[in-house]
Amino acid sequence: MLGGAGLLLAVAAGPAQAAEVSYATKCVPPPASGLGPVEGTTKVEITAPATAKVGDTVEVVWKFVQAASKNPDIIDLPKDSVQPSGTLKAAGAQAAGIAMQGARQNPAIPKGGAMVLSDMKGTLKLTTPGEVTLTPDAYAINAFSTDTKCAPTETVKSAATINVTAGGGSSSSATPSPSQSATGGSDTGGSSGGQTDFTGKEVSVPYACKTPIGDKNATSPVQINAKKNGGSFDLTVQFKKSVMDSPADIPKDSVKPSMEVVLGGADKGTVRVEGPANADAIKSGDPIEIPDLTGTYKPGASGTSTLSPGVLTVNALGTTTTCTPTKTEVSLSLDTTEQANGASGGGSSSTSGSGGTSSGGTSSGGGLAETGAGDHGALKALGLVAGTVILLGGAVFTFLPGRRVR
Repeated sequence: MLGGAGLLLAVAAGPAQAAEVSYATKCVPPPASGLGPVEGTTKVEITAPATAKVGDTVEVVWKFVQAASKNPDIIDLPKDSVQPSGTLKAAGAQAAGIAMQGARQNPAIPKGGAMVLSDMKGTLKLTTPGEVTLTPDAYAINAFSTDTKCAPTETVKSAATINVTAGGGSSSSATPSPSQSATGGSDTGGSSGGQTDFTGKEVSVPYACKTPIGDKNATSPVQINAKKNGGSFDLTVQFKKSVMDSPADIPKDSVKPSMEVVLGGADKGTVRVEGPANADAIKSGDPIEIPDLTGTYKPGASGTSTLSPGVLTVNALGTTTTCTPTKTEVSLSLDTTEQANGASGGGSSSTSGSGGTSSGGTSSGGGLAETGAGDHGALKALGLVAGTVILLGGAVFTFLPGRRVR
């Protein structure tokens, strides 16, 4: 049976082709770094089927031969701390923005070392016969919950061409990526057929948490839902399980959770969502339940945008616990239309989650560009703020993954 399935996939799309392209790029470090942009050269290799049929869903791979930025000569980036995301443009017979995302997977990168980025993958459903060209576009590098955003400064040559023939074919990729994910309720997201409510996929998120009593690990299923509200979307983030138990009695109105939802695909940045403080006192040993977190997403770009669970922060009794995902997965995909002062515009997130990227150290994720700046104080501060949370006070949380929210 497995052999037969492999044969079917081979028939659905032709042999893979790989081509390398390089282009001048401008990379902008996180605003909190206080550093200027850096000019560099990006070299990527795009792999895609040479031939396919209308109706096929093809997988495309973006391999970084060379990133345009280096790790600054200040901070060592630990293993598996860097994650790339970006957009691949399809043109010709079919125009689309393909959301690409790589794993948070990298070797340790020393100060001043070249950025080593994982391969990014995405999928495209073919709808029109003819030649479809694939061209790399902007990308972001996520590290320590900050973004370095890189965009071409010249016209980029296409890196691959798919010859699409007429006739329905079966899907050539069994696993959807953020670009054509079914997590948005439909491939067309927020602009198709008058749909207003979008249910995200429940994704299991492993968290590495810094607590007042040390580092802890926890895992919880998380789901991001959206409701269209004019040109924006009202977001609701649901935790399906508690990720922490209380070892002490906690009075009411003393636990306040929030999260930075990470944008990808066509859009960039984060959206802040918050939950209410605990309405009832929490007894020692009871789970600290994360209530629904809500906020407003105002798109900063047109195209297919993805939403993934990001950094979770819980403030309680004067202390802060910060949980950073060690692996991210798209929960929701939406078709978006750019709005004034939207996410990619770089506006500050409000407490209600509207607007774009947070202006502080927990802004949306990306690496740090090598700028050659002489003043390293701001960068050191960024490393402290973005990569570390100073936690004061006594022991508050014990992390017990797997407890069901009541």
